[in-house]
Amino acid sequence: MLDQETAARLLRDAHAAAARAYVPYSRFPVGAALLTTDGTTSMGCNIENASYGLTVCAERVAVFNAVANGARAVVAIAVVAADIDGVTPCGACRQVLNEFVPPDGELIVVLERDGKPEQTTLAALLPHAFGPRDLASP
Repeated sequence: MLDQETAARLLRDAHAAAARAYVPYSRFPVGAALLTTDGTTSMGCNIENASYGLTVCAERVAVFNAVANGARAVVAIAVVAADIDGVTPCGACRQVLNEFVPPDGELIVVLERDGKPEQTTLAALLPHAFGPRDLASP
């Protein structure tokens, strides 16, 4: 698990990202802050579209930003949403995050409960996951 200072910093960054969300339809801003194996933080917010199916979640925006900047493994991600305590990534975001679990570790998910960090793992949120290791060459 992360130390409390790092977890709290990720939550602060996620809140900053949520403030930038483009949510004219749902009015439900979500922010994510992702920590890569090299210590870089990438942020993301949800971005809605009038064609609702084209909306992108904050977690995926954070992952895509990190990957576009060269990251290939994610140590942790913090997720926050307005008025929802302990919001977790949706199923699609869990699957995308699973693609970038460090080969020798776990991906920590930091949630916010009563204003404080609460940590779990992606494996706990996505048990029996299918991912890159299942497609590895023999």
